[in-house]
Amino acid sequence: MSTHKECKYYLAVDVFKGMCKRDKNRINADDSSCESFKNIEKCKHCTNYTTESEYLGKCMKKSLAYAEMTAVTCEDFYWK
Repeated sequence: MSTHKECKYYLAVDVFKGMCKRDKNRINADDSSCESFKNIEKCKHCTNYTTESEYLGKCMKKSLAYAEMTAVTCEDFYWK
């Protein structure tokens, strides 16, 4: 099940809560996602990411990368 913090439209205010960029409502990071949910680009969703442990892997089998790291500006990001 996806949560708000996994959504492209989630804007974090602090560790526990945030705001939806679409409707400006305050939301909790760990609550279930809504009908406007769209996955944010993260290393764990990229074809170039290889998992090595629960939280760590490699990008293009060269550089260390965290699974939860956002990749919105990465030129090499491709959805799995």
